[in-house]
Amino acid sequence: MSKYKETFGIDISKDVFDCYGSVQGHLQFNNTEKGFLKFQKILGENSLVIMEATGYYHYRLAQFLYHNDQDVSVVNPLSVKRFIQMRLAKVKTDKSDSKAICEYGLINEVPLYTALNEAQSECLQLFRLMDSLLKNRTAKMNKIHGEEILGIPSKYVYSSLKRVKKQLDKEITGIEQKLLSLVKQDQQVQLTLLQSIPGIGVKTALFLIVVTDGFKKFENASQLCSYVGITPTIRESGSSVRARSRISKVGNRKLRNLLFLCSFSACKQNKACREIYERITNKGKSKKLALIAVSNKLLKQAFAIAKSGNPYEESFVSVMPK
Repeated sequence: MSKYKETFGIDISKDVFDCYGSVQGHLQFNNTEKGFLKFQKILGENSLVIMEATGYYHYRLAQFLYHNDQDVSVVNPLSVKRFIQMRLAKVKTDKSDSKAICEYGLINEVPLYTALNEAQSECLQLFRLMDSLLKNRTAKMNKIHGEEILGIPSKYVYSSLKRVKKQLDKEITGIEQKLLSLVKQDQQVQLTLLQSIPGIGVKTALFLIVVTDGFKKFENASQLCSYVGITPTIRESGSSVRARSRISKVGNRKLRNLLFLCSFSACKQNKACREIYERITNKGKSKKLALIAVSNKLLKQAFAIAKSGNPYEESFVSVMPK
């Protein structure tokens, strides 16, 4: 039972957002500052607004409502999708989706949104841009390799690719320097602590600090592991279903991928991680499963060190509870 007098579900797109209130029913507003103000006027006291995390489109409305002291929740789209599927809904429109989001909020306890400050927002934008540039650079490197294999039939094409790759290198370096300067303003100590963990590089340390708000968003390591989506899901039923366990993947994909890349070096440099890797592989389990377990361990080490304020100590971390 919801503690709010009225719950609003929002389905937002580029130009408009559909709203369904548990009391007022369906409404629609422009996805502009004027639309936000009109929507704010219909909100009574003790109201909750729920929307899906939809990349760019939800961000401005969520920030606007938060800064105007309105309770807002930004939920995982997959949770809402599963909720709709469970109800065997046959109609899918913006109007029906907003109603489903509203009903989801009435039944489930949803987390309240916490707005990003300017530095956090800029850091996330920089990470998104860097991701795009890194993918572009990888594509150019593959093309350069292809030209070399062909014997460089066109020197102009080869030179052009090299120039583009050099410019991408310059842009990526500039973004990394900007990220460092932003994080160092408030989180220099925490950045140094995280980099003391063998296997955690500066890029992963930066991203961890940004997306967790300096680990303030989580009360324990289990919550953080669930957020990243690096906890195992077990699929068993009766005596016939014994599916292989996998990670949930319902979480922050970027951070999950960074930790998985870190796990390769952590297996060699980090004593606790190496012990986990060897124990799992010695049981005949796959190397990928072992690397996922190492990623989970790295995340727990990062949480413990960030919260304690103490640098990595091999003897201490190796006996931490799993």
